[in-house]
Amino acid sequence: MPDVKALDSTIHYLDSGRGTPLVFLHGNPSSSYLWREILPRVGPGRLLAPDLIGMGQSGKPDIAYSFDDHARYLDAWFGQLGLDRVVLVGHDWGGALAFDWAARHPDRVLGIAFLESIVKPMDWDELSPQARARGERIRSAEGEQLYLDQDLLVRQAFTGGVLTPVSDQDLEVYLAPYPTRTSRRPLLAWARQMPLGGEPAGLVARIQAYDAWLADSPQVPKLMMTFEGSPTLLSDATAAWCASHIAALEIVHCGKAGHHAPEDRPAEIAAAISAWADQHGLR
Repeated sequence: MPDVKALDSTIHYLDSGRGTPLVFLHGNPSSSYLWREILPRVGPGRLLAPDLIGMGQSGKPDIAYSFDDHARYLDAWFGQLGLDRVVLVGHDWGGALAFDWAARHPDRVLGIAFLESIVKPMDWDELSPQARARGERIRSAEGEQLYLDQDLLVRQAFTGGVLTPVSDQDLEVYLAPYPTRTSRRPLLAWARQMPLGGEPAGLVARIQAYDAWLADSPQVPKLMMTFEGSPTLLSDATAAWCASHIAALEIVHCGKAGHHAPEDRPAEIAAAISAWADQHGLR
């Protein structure tokens, strides 16, 4: 589990196996620990899973933790490891970062698999009343009290954002990087960047750019894993949008799961990725 210099900080990452790089990108508020039950089941390849900047065991520089910040540090990590011709696997914001990286490096990506990811800008009226209320609360001053002064974002994610709450031991691993108000800033920054109602404008433009690439890249196979139960980002309507807007997309249903599906369905997710990668000769 090495660390590598990235700009003015460090990125911690898991690295095992040999061959084609398969890069697993987590979302908010998790870390590379999210993939612990999936990586051993995926099969051949060089399996890599970084902790995003400010998260997990990576460095926590004094930055805004915008999407652009995360992309810059992730670019630096890719550069330091000299990764090329990669397969990307993304969850939540990790999926968005995977799409963005692929759109900016189209000759370096072999395939993309994703689950519960941010695939397009959204409108407030697409949210359930409960999700809308939570989004508004996160953006308010109350959000700082709830999610900086307390560790609710992590606790809610791995007790309510899953069908089966994680064990106390696993929850402690997820909580450990965020013991203080300052250390929790990246988590709240991510939550406040959900692309709703045309804001943040700069991020919406980036999402539109990677949506254009996703629609016009039939040479790159893509896998979307869907779930029943409590999908947050890939509702039936959004999955249907993906089916009609993303080129070379295959869809595999992986059973019942909450938003943090790798906790609920690791075996099914690993099997779907492995079968898809082999089918397309990606490793």
